Amino acid sequence: MSSSINIIIVTISILVSVAFYTLLERKILSYIQIRKGPNKTSITGILQPISDALKLFNKSLISIKMSNMILSYMGPLMALLLSMLMLTILPFKMLSSTDNQFNMLTFLFISSL
Repeated sequence: MSSSINIIIVTISILVSVAFYTLLERKILSYIQIRKGPNKTSITGILQPISDALKLFNKSLISIKMSNMILSYMGPLMALLLSMLMLTILPFKMLSSTDNQFNMLTFLFISSL
């Protein structure tokens, strides 16, 4: 029970840190280009990474008439799920949930999907 809570905490903290790093990158690039930066979604642009993620998931380049739209919309979600699944096999110091000898094989298997 506690190992699954630890995995959830680590995953959420990684996602939040990536969101803030993208916000930091956009702010630095805006200061280099002498402009305000991302401030359209909230007061200081805190919600900008969430807006970018929603835009990425809703973005569809090609829409074919007879295609299966459910699978088309589930593709980015499945890619996110697989990348989050690969976080569980990474060896952390105290938070290792899967500690076996087949971690490299599992990593290769998940990354090939």
